[in-house]
Amino acid sequence: MNRPGTIREHRYIPFGIKLMLTYVIFIVIPVVLIGYTAHSMFTVSIRDRTQDIYRGTLEQMQDNIQYKMNDMSRVSGMLYFDTSLSSVLRHYEEGWVSYEATTKQLLPKIQTTVEAANNRMRLVLYLHNTSLPEIYRIYGDDDPLGFDGILFDLYHVQRIQDRSWYKNYPEEVYGETMQWRQIERDGELGHISLLRRLVDTTSPLEVNEIGFMRITIMLSELLESVDSKKIGEGTRIYVVDQEQRILFASGVTAEGEGGYLTGELLSNTWVIESELEGLDWQLVALVPTDIVEEYSRKVKMLTIIISLACCVVFIVAGLFLSRVYSRKVSRIVRQLDAFQEGDFEKMVHFKGKDEFSRISVAINEMGQNIDELIHEVYMTSMKKKEAELETLQAQINPHFLYNTLSSISRLAKFGEVDKLQRMVLDLAKFYRLSLNEGRTVIPVSHELDQVTAYLNIQKTKFAEGLEVMYDVDPAILQYTTVKLILQPFIENALEHAWYGERIHIRIVAKLDGDRIDFRVIDDGAGFPPDTLQQLSDPMARMTLGYGIRNVDERIRLHYGEAYGVTVASGRGIGTTVRIVIPAVVEGEGEGEGAGQG
Repeated sequence: MNRPGTIREHRYIPFGIKLMLTYVIFIVIPVVLIGYTAHSMFTVSIRDRTQDIYRGTLEQMQDNIQYKMNDMSRVSGMLYFDTSLSSVLRHYEEGWVSYEATTKQLLPKIQTTVEAANNRMRLVLYLHNTSLPEIYRIYGDDDPLGFDGILFDLYHVQRIQDRSWYKNYPEEVYGETMQWRQIERDGELGHISLLRRLVDTTSPLEVNEIGFMRITIMLSELLESVDSKKIGEGTRIYVVDQEQRILFASGVTAEGEGGYLTGELLSNTWVIESELEGLDWQLVALVPTDIVEEYSRKVKMLTIIISLACCVVFIVAGLFLSRVYSRKVSRIVRQLDAFQEGDFEKMVHFKGKDEFSRISVAINEMGQNIDELIHEVYMTSMKKKEAELETLQAQINPHFLYNTLSSISRLAKFGEVDKLQRMVLDLAKFYRLSLNEGRTVIPVSHELDQVTAYLNIQKTKFAEGLEVMYDVDPAILQYTTVKLILQPFIENALEHAWYGERIHIRIVAKLDGDRIDFRVIDDGAGFPPDTLQQLSDPMARMTLGYGIRNVDERIRLHYGEAYGVTVASGRGIGTTVRIVIPAVVEGEGEGEGAGQG
């Protein structure tokens, strides 16, 4: 315990330091996190943008390759869709007819087709019509595309019937079936060939092969647009097949065609891939990671510098604000220390209209009003004690005890021992439950037992003139209540509500949500209208009978203004007294009940 007039010295971290620490946590740390996040996002953005640029360049290369492939398809279509050529190849007539068809129709069409190509090419036709002569050059081991002039050859199809690439050629879909492949010496010479049938479409039910064409061009001309310089210095571009065999390379010094794309080549690089439609090949660009890492390092350094500058600015501003506000808090603490010593006249004032000004006004008003609050609390305590005294008065009613003892004497006089015994036992039970070891809060079951004992005494007294009915919800028995809230109203009915020689009383107890609803209902004389009107006025109720005021006030003091007693009555009809309390399990309200006991 502290001695009066002294203050225990408390050790604590000053408000200014706490404010500064909080400021650092919620300002400086987020700045660092934002800087780190911005760096990460910017780095990822650079990588994504660079990859998009590189991927777009690859797609341009792919489009150029596709354009040249489409050009070769167009050239092949000049023969494929030529119905007059189909007519020539269908006629098997030797001699002059065959010679004339070859020189005047077949050869001019072939020459026109070869000349229509934008790239140097070699056209080879394999014909089913053996009546037409074979016309070809002898190339030996030389590259056929190295010869001058228009390059074309005519062979009979028997020359390729045993070749696997011919036997495995896909079934014909008119106008669509064609294939780009490296066959025979194409891979060795750096060529690639477009393979396509010549068909006879005269039959409406089937497409018959009447020949086969092979258009060969240089692979380097088809892949002319594949250039690593278009992406950047240090990059490499490969054209690989499905087995990752390198068919073409750009930007490579030591490794090139003929090898395979291995993990060693892919190390420390970004891999960007693009499919070449119609070739089952891939364009693979390998971009060194150092290109983007250099940008990332620059962004990282710039982010660190900006974050440090922001932290310095925020810390200086935080120190200034912390010092300003800590001074105001110190003045408030000194005033509270004065209040603790009992000096309520000390005042504190701040300039301006901020929160500290409002706090100072509130503290000053608190010092002025504290005496009134103490007085109000004291009066409230006295009022509760007065209610408790009235409760004790209600617990032991001399008038009820006198009447009961008179009834016991009368029963003893007339020798009604059984009734005498029951009345004595009920009286003992009633007072045992009423006293209840001085406790104010009791189980609902005890309150109902007490009412039952009281009514048993009255039934012995009034015999057939009193009838009682109970309507009790078993769910309420687990809860507690302030004691002696039912008996005063039953006693009041038995004293004032008789209307003839009989009276019926009904005891109702129900659980209504989180409330317990008690009702005492009688069919007696009822209250006069003026008396009932006074019962609805809290001020007038104070001048009425002791029972209603006592019970209502005890309930409101214990549970709050939301609970209490209401009365409904009709003259000559009867009275219903409703008593509402909260549904509280034993132990939940012990602290509050103890204050009332």
